[in-house]
Amino acid sequence: MRRTVARRRHPSPRGLVLALILLFAAGGGAPVEAAAGASAVPVYGYRIVRVYPHDRDAFTQGLVYLNGELYESTGLNGASSVRRVELRSGRVLQRLSLDGKYFGEGLAAWGPNLIQLTFRSNIGFVYDRASLRLRQTFTYAGEGWGLTQDGTRLIMSDGTSVLRFLDPWTLRDQGVLPVRDGGREVAGLNELEFVNGEIFANVWPTDRIARIAAGTGAVTGWIDLAGLLAPADKVAPGSVLNGIAYDAANDRLFVTGKRWPRLFEIKLVPRGAGPH
Repeated sequence: MRRTVARRRHPSPRGLVLALILLFAAGGGAPVEAAAGASAVPVYGYRIVRVYPHDRDAFTQGLVYLNGELYESTGLNGASSVRRVELRSGRVLQRLSLDGKYFGEGLAAWGPNLIQLTFRSNIGFVYDRASLRLRQTFTYAGEGWGLTQDGTRLIMSDGTSVLRFLDPWTLRDQGVLPVRDGGREVAGLNELEFVNGEIFANVWPTDRIARIAAGTGAVTGWIDLAGLLAPADKVAPGSVLNGIAYDAANDRLFVTGKRWPRLFEIKLVPRGAGPH
């Protein structure tokens, strides 16, 4: 089951569009929707605080806010990169392209380093954050999807309902965290961000983010970002929500998606509290 879910993630553009149509026409989104609806956890909408430009060519896989700038990992074979981005303008200040055989994935900052996963290559990269110079590589089992850190450990997703912990220095496994909403597994966990003691996880390929208790794996709430990007701006295949970053010093939450031309700063609001 875990491998089946993971292997559906990156079909060809035509196959992706067809897969999404069939997925929702057949009720494939039901596990996430049912989990949110059947449980007692709250559901949040959003209020847009500010809109920033974002590179439409960036197939966003990982997003980090640090010291006034964004660090971003992009995917697709032949187009993957790690980059430093000016928040206000969306301008790419530094960029390191990956070898075409690698599909870039999740990204996290740890000390002076950036740590990046790849999809099915079973290899990760550690960069010097200031220069984007490659410092080392490491290996892991299974697929790499999202990555964040809680101040003690790296937290990794692989497209299943189970998160994995890694030692940030040795990059070795330190345990797992199954994620459930009530009695239901929450599969498709993707881009991750650690926010005020919770793990925020984008659930691929939906417009929802799960709020997960870091100690138990229980879903404490759902964030529904439907309608955030206008349909007219979703012109590229696979342009789904993917990219969460948090500015802890100023309590700012940023979200974007694959090939989205905009990055949004949002505030969460309880559902029914007013229009988006």
